[in-house]
Order: sequence, then C-alpha cells, then structure tokens
Amino acid sequence: MAKSYPIWNKIQACIYKGSKCYGIKEDGQNEILIGTSAKNSHSFVKTRVTHKKHDDGTRTYHFYVDDKLIKKATLKNKEIQIETSLHLSFTN
Repeated sequence: MAKSYPIWNKIQACIYKGSKCYGIKEDGQNEILIGTSAKNSHSFVKTRVTHKKHDDGTRTYHFYVDDKLIKKATLKNKEIQIETSLHLSFTN
C-alpha cells in the first residue's frame, strides 16, 4: 500500500537509470555540496520545504533557498494559490 505524503521529491540524476522518489510529512531539507571528493567538498546551497495543515483544513507550503523564502503555496480544498518572492543577487 502506497503512503500519502504532502511533499513529494522526485530526483533525476545521471547515476540512476530512472527517477528516485520519496515523500515528506512536514519538513524536508537538502544540502548540495560541491568539490572533487567526499573529503574535498564544500556547501553550495541548502533547500528546505515545509508543510503545515491548519485547523480549517487549509495547507501551506514554503520553499526556502539558503534560509530565504522563495515560494509559498496555500491549498484550500482543491484551489491552490502560489506566490513567488524571487530576489536574487550574484557575486563573483
């Protein structure tokens, strides 16, 4: 029997023949490290997705990149409202 999760991650990478999936109930964090090996790797970016079910049945989802809120979704019944707050700055 398949489990139902409010957050679903689907990963595709060149090392897999197909996609890999896993579900999350409330809070999922991912850190991407870059470098040349396990001993020579450095933190590049951290992502986080959160889910909360409110008393009225409404669900809210938040997506963060490096602890900055990037996207918010509100799901009420079958209607979804998605807001994006994207303010990126790059340094060389």
